[in-house]
Amino acid sequence: MTKKRVESWVVTEEFWQRVEPLIPQRVRAPEKQYVRKPGAGRPPKPARLVFEAIVYVLRTGCQWKALPAERFGSASAIHKHFLEWEKVGFFEKLWKAGLAEYDDMAGIAWRWQSVDGAMMKAPLAQEAVGPNPTDRGKKWEQASFVGRRAWRPVVDHRDRSQCQ
Repeated sequence: MTKKRVESWVVTEEFWQRVEPLIPQRVRAPEKQYVRKPGAGRPPKPARLVFEAIVYVLRTGCQWKALPAERFGSASAIHKHFLEWEKVGFFEKLWKAGLAEYDDMAGIAWRWQSVDGAMMKAPLAQEAVGPNPTDRGKKWEQASFVGRRAWRPVVDHRDRSQCQ
């Protein structure tokens, strides 16, 4: 029997069972003065829906405001949960749990690891890339001037106080 294909952002029941214990519980701040009584107001979004929305954004690369509202609800509420969970270290815990599980399954070669990255512009990139594509084919005189006029008036200064 073949498994049904699942979209890459859908959180399966099996995956959710591993993630759910790591989800931080919201706690009312004791020093804050609340207007409403506990339990009043709009009920919170289910954690699974919030997590699935975050996975949707991460997998598709869409902007927060482009989340399908009919499926996930308010994008700003999802983003608020994302910021809260990030602040309490949920994603780091999830990452560590995933690494530990993978290490148990396949084994990670901890003796040999390689990291590569760049955090600045390449200083020699201009020679390799060439000029700006929007300036190609233009004569230098036609290229736009940044921060000043492309033309100069014939008269340096016109004094309007002396009419002739």
